[in-house]
Formats: sequence, structure tokens, C-alpha cells
Amino acid sequence: MGKTTIIGGSPGKSGGPRASTIIHAASGVQKIDVTAVNKPEHRELYQKRVPIYPKLAHGLYRKIKWALLFILLGIYYLVPFIRWDRGPGAPDQAVLADFAGRRFYFFSIEIWPQEVYYITGLLMLAAFGLFLATALFGRVWCGYACPQTIWTDLFIAVERMVEGDRNARIKLARQPLRGKKLVKKIIKHTAWLLISLLTGGIFVLYFHDAPTVVRGFFTGQAPMSAYLFTAILTFTTYSLAGLMREQVCTYMCPWPRIQGALTDKDSFEVTYREYRGEPRGPHKKNDSWDGRGDCIDCKLCVAVCPMGIDIRDGDQLECINCALCIDACDSVMEKIGRPKGLIAYDTGRNTKRAEEGKKPVYRIFRARTVLYGALVFGISALMLYGLFTRSTLDLNTLRDRSPTFVRLSDGSVRNGYTLKIINKATVARDLDVSLDGIEGARLKAIGLKSDGKTITVSAKPDKVRAIKIYITVPAEVVKTLTPSTPISIVVQDHDGSERALNKTVFLIGKS
Repeated sequence: MGKTTIIGGSPGKSGGPRASTIIHAASGVQKIDVTAVNKPEHRELYQKRVPIYPKLAHGLYRKIKWALLFILLGIYYLVPFIRWDRGPGAPDQAVLADFAGRRFYFFSIEIWPQEVYYITGLLMLAAFGLFLATALFGRVWCGYACPQTIWTDLFIAVERMVEGDRNARIKLARQPLRGKKLVKKIIKHTAWLLISLLTGGIFVLYFHDAPTVVRGFFTGQAPMSAYLFTAILTFTTYSLAGLMREQVCTYMCPWPRIQGALTDKDSFEVTYREYRGEPRGPHKKNDSWDGRGDCIDCKLCVAVCPMGIDIRDGDQLECINCALCIDACDSVMEKIGRPKGLIAYDTGRNTKRAEEGKKPVYRIFRARTVLYGALVFGISALMLYGLFTRSTLDLNTLRDRSPTFVRLSDGSVRNGYTLKIINKATVARDLDVSLDGIEGARLKAIGLKSDGKTITVSAKPDKVRAIKIYITVPAEVVKTLTPSTPISIVVQDHDGSERALNKTVFLIGKS
């Protein structure tokens, strides 16, 4: 058995080597990296963040991102102030999650607590829609529409207006914190805080009447929840978009890990066409392009990247497919007289085919995209069908638990029920309550008109009317019933145009 000798490397403070080569006498020399235990940076649990100063890009994709930024932020900030007339007594805010009134309003659509499955459907629709978009175009959501991307873009734009573009910001970062730098930092962070405050305050307006909260917010008359959630969302927006930025996408968001299971060789993603760009290197004017690639190693694609990565290194978890590197590279190709598209949206399959001199093949319809598309279509169809065919009348029935039934002196049996009649219409209506399942039973409600078979009840618009009813079954009929007899309580309009029923049971106990 050969001995091992450690040679090389300078001694550390403790006398051990900082780095060394290990020689195995029996098998020759083998180089092994030894952790430098005495270097301070190796004692840290987490690597210190390296600040990223993205350069302003110009081009098609940057214009698309600007347009989406203004459109999406405009929608977010303005929607709570849109009015929608729903009649007297109903809120007139177009989009409102009214927890106090237990309603969700979206223009003409009104969702009640009993219809929470629509919220479930929306979440499923969003999930499968995102799956479909990712399978087709990679992280297109992350690059263009994710709230983290939108607000980070806005914060970087403010930073650029105050401190200058990439080189100016890098130069400013090296200066001591005083004078002009201190003034610029104060202006920038103040602007960020104002944007964060506006963002948090607007979010609160989706849960309260917007004009009322705005008027009361600065006079101390707004709900306490408005101040609490505004403070929380101001802090999170400022922290995530201003201070953490790319770290949110890299370390906090689970989507980069999930997307790997959703994309394949036919997904369009931002791609460096290595077959065209390599070997890379500087290029002088009038030099030949023979025997080399189109990439001149200017690193402009790295400079504009908000994640600080080099797209030429291939697929990376950090890449959000924002395509700013495409704009940067195309501008360089145009200047040096080479074809655009060295970096472009492309598929792994077509990159390989182009390298082999074959024509591109586009496979939009494949197993995963067809499955996701079918799920999106199916869920959308079900939700639309439910919305267009849903009733404006609903009924919930609660049977008395104590006592479960009462046997009267004449041998008849009585059960008590609490009915919650839900009138989703915007007008008041008169309704009839009746019973199916037991012949000869009599209905009675305290304070309401009844002929024994039908109870007449009025329901206010967009309200829940609770009534207590008693069902009494004569002794001769009781003898024909089981201990627990299924029945249906029915509520309907006078003209029978709309009805709702609830199934329950009538108890008589064991004979």
C-alpha cells in the first residue's frame, strides 16, 4: 500500500497548506483541490450578493416589455376606480372582493360563497394556462408579465433616471456615501418607497370601496386592515423589487425548478446559436470572417441582462427569457454587418438541425401542449357554461339537531328546519316553499303566510333570507314511514320560472 505525501502550497496561519497537490506513491501524481480552510470567504455560510447593473437595451423586445409594463401597471392601478351599476344597495365598484358582504364582484359577474368552485376553476385555469405557455415559449411569463419582473423593471428605470446607465451606476457605487451620491441615493429610495406605498395602497382598494378608503386613508378614518396591509405590501414591494431583485427569481421562486419538467426540445426559448457564434473573439474592421464565429465577445448580452448571466453558457435556471440579450446582440450584428439572430427565440431541436444543415421543424402540437390546451379549453367551457346557466335562486337547509323530532299528543311527528333562501337577483321576489317526498305533510312558519302545503316568503334583492319552518306528519302517515325518510324542500317563484331544492330527511325515530 503506497503512502500519500502532501507537497506544494503555502502554509496558512495554522501551519497547514492553503492549497496543495497530493501524490500517491503507488499510482503516480494526482491533483486534488483542497478547500482553503484559512480564507475568510470560505467560512461564510452564504455567498455575498454581487450587485447587478443592467444596461438599458434598445430594440423590439425592450419595446414590448415597456408596452406591457405600462398596460399591466395601468390595469392594476386604475381598475379599483372603475364603477359598475348593480342597482340600489349593491356596491358599484367593478372589481371588488367584498369580504364583509361575502361576495366577489367582477363587472357583471357576482360570485357568492356557495360558488367558491369558480375561484378554484380560475386557479386551475391560470395554472394550466401557465403550463401551456411554458411548454410553448419557456419562461415567457417570467420575462414579460410576472409582477416581480414588472416592478423590478420599474424600479430599475427609476434608478437609471436618477443615477444614470450601467457605467455611471458602477462608477457611483465605488464612491463614498456622501455629497452627490448621498443625494441621489435618497432621491432613488424615496421614489421607490412612494411607488411601493402606491402599490400596497392600491391592492387594498380591491377589498374596499376605493373612493371611500382613499378619502379616509389620510384622515385616519380608513379601516385598520387598510393601514396594516398597505404597510406590509409597501415593505414587500420595496424589498423584493428594489433590494432583492434577481435573488427572488433565483432563490425564492419555485417556478425555475418547475419549468424544467414543462419544456422540451420543441419549446421556444432564448437561445445562443453556438454553431454560428463559435469560435468567438474580437474582430477588427476589414478582417476576414473565415474560420471564426459571428460572436465578437463584446459581452453586451451580459451587460443588459437583469439576471447578470451569460446566455452563451447555455440553458440556465436564472434566465427569465426576457430577450433583452436578443436586442443587444442584434444591434451589434447590425453594426458589424453580420446577420441578426445570433441570439434568438429558437428550439433545441432546430438549433441542432441548423448545425447539421437541415431545415427547421416546428412542432406546436405535441402531447404536452395538446393536453394543456385541452385542459384550458375544458375548464374554460365548464366555467362559461356554469356562468350562463346558473340560477339566481339557491337554498340551504339545516335540520334541527336538538330535538331531532317531536312526537305530539295525537301521534303526529314534527321536525324543525332552518331555511336559508338566497336571492341572487337584483330585484325583490315573492317565493313559495313546498315539500316533496311525504304526502299529507303540513308546513308552517312563524310569522309567514301558509296554507299547510305552501309557505309564501318574500326575499330582498341580493340577500339571504333565513326562516324557520316546521313539518308535521299525521299519525296515520307516520306509520308508513321509515325512521329516516328522504324529502326535498323546494323554493320557487310564483310563476314557477325558477326553482331550487335541497334534499334532507324527516326523522320519526324507531317505533
